[in-house]
Amino acid sequence: MSKYQRDRTFTNYVHKNLALPLVYKPLNWTEVQLRKDYAEYIDMMDGIDYVFKSGDEIKTVQERFRDKKYKGFTDFTIRYRRDENKIEDRHESEYYKIKAHYFTYGIIDSTKAEFDKSTNFLKYAIIDLKKVYEKLDSKAIFISDNGKNKCKIVDGNRIQCPVKYNPDGSSSFFPIDISYLVKLWGNEMIIAQKGFL
Repeated sequence: MSKYQRDRTFTNYVHKNLALPLVYKPLNWTEVQLRKDYAEYIDMMDGIDYVFKSGDEIKTVQERFRDKKYKGFTDFTIRYRRDENKIEDRHESEYYKIKAHYFTYGIIDSTKAEFDKSTNFLKYAIIDLKKVYEKLDSKAIFISDNGKNKCKIVDGNRIQCPVKYNPDGSSSFFPIDISYLVKLWGNEMIIAQKGFL
């Protein structure tokens, strides 16, 4: 099984067995079943993994799940670039294309190798991405390839986010510290959370 297939199996399991009952159901978000080809298209082109309905409102969501070794982190991550990809138009990753309104980020209570034994989230958060991108556009949150490991608050009211590189060279990403979002702007960007604050 390829790394992509293993990652997809892990993500699908966590979505179905943990996220749906533990995160979305309490919010009364119901998953909309999409045609497979359309679901693949919006994932690849718009960074939308799932569509939910809550009353008359449609919610588009990007999901990312991690295993328990990440429990000490207080941030969520957005993929930034894939400069080593042989296909040039794939160098810009989800940061450049994501149109999902919400980002669900969760850390499960088991290892990735034994994900099927997981029963709960150690941490999860649903972040309002539209509000995060407003802060990115206004430079209240900014990306800086400065070799640092973590975000920091600068000038008293801005978040500097470092660029991080995956060890295999496949891509880069940047973290945004959830506690800093709340410290600077209150709970307006966090729809629901457990364990991050």
